[in-house]
Amino acid sequence: MLAAGGTGGHLFPAFALAEELVRRGYIVDLMTDSRGGKFEGDFPARKIYRVPSATLTSRSPWGLIRTVAELLRGTIAAYGILGRVAPDAIFGFGGYPTFPPLIAARLRGIPAGIHEQNAVIGRANRMVTSLVKNIATSFEPTARIPAAHAKKVHLTGNPVRNLVAGSSGIPYQPPQQTGPLKLLVFGGSQGARYFSDTVPGALRLMDEPLRQRLKIVQQCREEDLERVRSAYAQAGIAAELAVFFADLPARIADAHLVIARAGASTVAELAVLGRPSILVPLPHSLDNDQLQNATRLQDAGGAWCIRQADLKPQRLAGELDRLFGQPELLEKAASAARAEGRPDAAKRLADLVEDLVSLHHD
Repeated sequence: MLAAGGTGGHLFPAFALAEELVRRGYIVDLMTDSRGGKFEGDFPARKIYRVPSATLTSRSPWGLIRTVAELLRGTIAAYGILGRVAPDAIFGFGGYPTFPPLIAARLRGIPAGIHEQNAVIGRANRMVTSLVKNIATSFEPTARIPAAHAKKVHLTGNPVRNLVAGSSGIPYQPPQQTGPLKLLVFGGSQGARYFSDTVPGALRLMDEPLRQRLKIVQQCREEDLERVRSAYAQAGIAAELAVFFADLPARIADAHLVIARAGASTVAELAVLGRPSILVPLPHSLDNDQLQNATRLQDAGGAWCIRQADLKPQRLAGELDRLFGQPELLEKAASAARAEGRPDAAKRLADLVEDLVSLHHD
């Protein structure tokens, strides 16, 4: 049984682990919340179970009571599901929807582990460290893991889907002196809005010889598509815009430079694919996890991390002029990013799951 919050950051690594476990002959089920339904048709699981859940956001007494009540409902539901399914092990991927299944697993004596995608352990994962046998991590070190549980930690990396791994062998080709400059921009719904507001204006400020060579692929929210398309048309910049790119890993592999947020899955995919990036962490994220992720890749030489508050159009235009004007910088960053990638993360994580299964049968 896998358990994951209903966002892509939690479900993508769970998806990758499920693919590997299915290859090894295991039957995989998934527990998530209502948001995970959008993955139901694609997730490689026999069945997807949805359990009640809530996030601890309100500090008011009534808000806390409602949250605890919802988590209790989820725990009761998960306890019943685990009793019917009787899995050999359960592995959680963070987010509060994993809390009820892991509590229920402890009550039923089912061996459990968790995976942390970010460079700082999330609050839900931190709450269950005492309940699990293994804590798999994506970064070395991972901040805020309780010292009492340090011996449970195993560095596996953040698993990427087959769709990503399939493009990992494509070598980076730096831009040629007179050829196109391929820039990919994406960042989820909140990131897409900010980039829609900022990137077109920045590109207008670039040196004209470089600007004329730009080929933009950019994710935008539906309500922003027309204004962004108009801005690029007025600037004479070739751009392909969409709300969603199903082939995003291939788009990353084809890019000379990526501008993106710094979610754990994004950073992992950039590293496995070996592509240079300007990372703009989502401000005000819990525990500053995106800033931590971006800083780690920057420290390795594989990215440039710029806080949103510091990234005005003039600053971004200057960075793009500098990087596209010196392709050797991009090539060096691509190599450094690839050195940080762990394309075998799903296999390492599956090995930990098999260790849990063996505990169940001992």
